[in-house]
Amino acid sequence: MNAQEVLRELSKVIAQKLAPIEITNIELEGPNICVYTSDVELLVDDKGIIKNLVRTLRKRIVTRPDPRIRKDEEDTTELIKKIVPEEGGITNINFDPNMGEVIIEAEKPGLVIGRHGKTLKQIIEETYWRPRIVRSPPITSKVVLSTRHFFRAESETRKNILGRIGRRIHRTPISENGWIRLIALGGCREVGRSALLLQTKESSVLIDCGVNVGSSLPSTCFPRLDAPEFNIEELDAVIVTHAHLDHCGFVPFLYKYGYEGPVYCTYPTMHLAYLLQTDYVSVAQREGKLLPYTPREIKKSLLHTVPLEYGKVTDVAPDMRLTFHNAGHILGSAIAHLHVGDGLYNLAFLHDYKYLRSRLLDPATIEFPRLEALIIESTYGGPKDNQPPRRDSEKQLVNIVNQTITRGGRVLMPVLAVGRAQELMVVIADYMRRGEMVECPVYIDGMIGEATAIHTTHPEYLSRDLRDRIFRSDINPFLAEYFVQVSDVHARQDITEGEPAIIMATSGMLTGGPSVEYFKLLCEDPRNSIVFVSYQAEMTLGRKIQKGIKEIPLRRENAKTYAARVEMEVHTIEGFSGHSDRKTTLRYIRTVNPSPERVICVHGEPSKCVSLANAIKKVLRRSEAMAPENLESIRLK
Repeated sequence: MNAQEVLRELSKVIAQKLAPIEITNIELEGPNICVYTSDVELLVDDKGIIKNLVRTLRKRIVTRPDPRIRKDEEDTTELIKKIVPEEGGITNINFDPNMGEVIIEAEKPGLVIGRHGKTLKQIIEETYWRPRIVRSPPITSKVVLSTRHFFRAESETRKNILGRIGRRIHRTPISENGWIRLIALGGCREVGRSALLLQTKESSVLIDCGVNVGSSLPSTCFPRLDAPEFNIEELDAVIVTHAHLDHCGFVPFLYKYGYEGPVYCTYPTMHLAYLLQTDYVSVAQREGKLLPYTPREIKKSLLHTVPLEYGKVTDVAPDMRLTFHNAGHILGSAIAHLHVGDGLYNLAFLHDYKYLRSRLLDPATIEFPRLEALIIESTYGGPKDNQPPRRDSEKQLVNIVNQTITRGGRVLMPVLAVGRAQELMVVIADYMRRGEMVECPVYIDGMIGEATAIHTTHPEYLSRDLRDRIFRSDINPFLAEYFVQVSDVHARQDITEGEPAIIMATSGMLTGGPSVEYFKLLCEDPRNSIVFVSYQAEMTLGRKIQKGIKEIPLRRENAKTYAARVEMEVHTIEGFSGHSDRKTTLRYIRTVNPSPERVICVHGEPSKCVSLANAIKKVLRRSEAMAPENLESIRLK
């Protein structure tokens, strides 16, 4: 049966199961079966009617109020303000007509929800809009606001897109369970351009589609979409595990060349990816580099994005179900667990993960319902890649800062805008507040400020401790008085010539952006220090400096090249990484439940991928471990 025939059959079953509740329409909406109703009982659903239906049909079913009975937005806004106690502190009310939702931002969400959900029920009963309550973020994100406005403006277009996606997902499989294979299109025996293609007789799904930020050559910068197994017209879905460019940076390119399907990711990943992709294009344009896509394709990919929460099982193809789990790497990072066929095979993709609690996040998930194959990163998979305890790393940072500031220098910290920057902000704020780190200005340059605002917009993805702190202005580390946002590029010269300070700037590997400009201004003064706190890929400027190269070719504003002498102190602190080290990875492999039959090592330098695979063979004696190269195809079933 095609999708329309499937929908007709499902509609009959749903109408029968929900009788005598009035159902006004049933539509396909991406991975969801969308049930429209004018019945308040179903919208409130105190009795778990829809949960029971989901268990019976094994489909994602959502209810929507019939658009014809909703009150207009202006009246609804006034009613909500009357219903919700003033102490709730409503700061914003937005509408999503496509979803039939009213998004209410409030300082005290509990008062908007009411005891046992009483206030929410009243809002539904009086307005026929479904309320979604979010806590007012302490820092407003421009990206989040612009995304909401964009979705609102393109509501009809997005509705049509979700309808097309739904028809592709819910078609009846034309073949029985058969073979499964994994094709390496990027990120194997290398760091960067992660892209793995999972194929069955029925479907084709791409897990990540990134760029190698350390390369300027198309042959090594972008995934191998020229592989014979890849056909963009047959691609059912793209799954993005997290928002770093080496995992999401090439997704808009797919829309430039005809892809019309969905992108699945978490809500924070959707916002962060939009931020980083936009910046990637802007920097490439400014520096005269190859431009693989334009802002138009970024917006098109955003329109096709279907955000998912952790733990929600979702159909992404006729024979594949996806569930995201916390990966502990950056905000919204996910382990993508795929259930293929009717119990045929289960895979988990740990493209980047952290199996230790950090200042920002809880550790990666280790429990899965079933698991035959585990695809795992090898960034720190070498025999000597064991990171020091976090407390030791923090003390090392404190000592470097104190010594540099005391001698009148400045500390340059090239950071990834997402993850490492926020982790370090929390550390610096805490140590300065306690008086253990010398107080000085901490200049924040690049996208760090906006990325931090996105963090505060999605507190449910942060660790419990940080989640509690960010809503108290007196102890919110991101609002500490030490942090100064740099909004004018002309201020950089004054910052480097002014009082001793810490400078946190992107990019984290010195591949471009403000961190390179600060390096030019600071590198020849021995009073200064540069501190690397994240992985430095091969061929990047950061890796060259890390290796001890003392003369670095740089460009002046007039485009002339000169040799800069590196006289500043160079430090590397491993313990702040968002990746697990070798010892922790092997512990994860021993702990993950159930134990996989096969482990595939990716995302690491060649020797580290091979070394980690060999070590895993010794840990899991009954399991197979391998480290494929790009363009290899692995038969899984």
